[in-house]
Amino acid sequence: MTTINDIAQMAKVSRTTVSRALNNSGYVSEDVRKRIMKIVEETGYMPSQSAKSLRTKRSGVIGIILPRLSTETSTRVVNGINEELAKEGFQILLTDTELNKQKEIDYIRLLKTRHVDGIILLATNVNEELIKAIHNIDIPVLAIGQELPGVPSLVYDDYHAAADLTNMLIHKGHERIAFIGVTHDDPSVGGLREQAYRDKMKVNGLVIQETWIGQGDFSIESGYEQMKSILKRSKGQEPTALFAVTDRMAIGAMEYLKEQGYTIPEEMAVVGIGASAMSKYITPSLTTIDYHNKDAGKKAAELLLRQLKNEKIDKKFELTYRLIMRNSV
Repeated sequence: MTTINDIAQMAKVSRTTVSRALNNSGYVSEDVRKRIMKIVEETGYMPSQSAKSLRTKRSGVIGIILPRLSTETSTRVVNGINEELAKEGFQILLTDTELNKQKEIDYIRLLKTRHVDGIILLATNVNEELIKAIHNIDIPVLAIGQELPGVPSLVYDDYHAAADLTNMLIHKGHERIAFIGVTHDDPSVGGLREQAYRDKMKVNGLVIQETWIGQGDFSIESGYEQMKSILKRSKGQEPTALFAVTDRMAIGAMEYLKEQGYTIPEEMAVVGIGASAMSKYITPSLTTIDYHNKDAGKKAAELLLRQLKNEKIDKKFELTYRLIMRNSV
């Protein structure tokens, strides 16, 4: 097995020079750096992570806690995070809570025992036990998607995005607008998006029939079932539009509507949030909100890296969004 001493001998430089070239620390002339890196490539030399950890007091690993590995949102955010962290030589360790609140807390503690240098949490809830667990570990944590007290948080503008969608439907002439949300245990997706819908309906003098309100679980199947339930409960006063708080639930609802012979958007307009790949290609294409998830991941990585450098950062960062008008409205 090739060692750093072998690399130094072949390159005719000191071990310290090799270390500087590999870690981009200290001065090494460009000619020497190229010579060292050519030998590293030819020999397949891999620096010892344990030795590097002892030297830098860091593991070179960032833990990421996801609500679900299988969603496009998670994938895009992770791609952005990984792209930025890789530039600084960090690796990522992924965990999946499967939308289980207790697992968020368990993984915070578990990642601490794995000696990660920091944690990025795609949070789905805000509770005292979670906040306590974060404050009890002595490593930087950054949250995405929820504002956690005392924790640097990167949040989407859920209220105004949902308000824009509701207003757009109203301005298109819809007065009976159905809504499929999720549990309020999720303050952003479950709470803020529904509050914006209710506020805009009220401001515009429109009555909300509770029979038009459904609660899904983020899945396509739940959107399908909730649309079915809403129409069953609303006989004689069916809505003319649907606002689902995620694209997946909107797509499930659209499938049920098409099965029942509804034309979209003529008989039922539908909107969602997420700008999923499927939203562009389903027929008709889905009007949605794009939260720029990959950019959010990059920003999260940037902020965590600043924390690792002991830089002071704000506790709250709000991300931008854009409304994508398509054929479902």
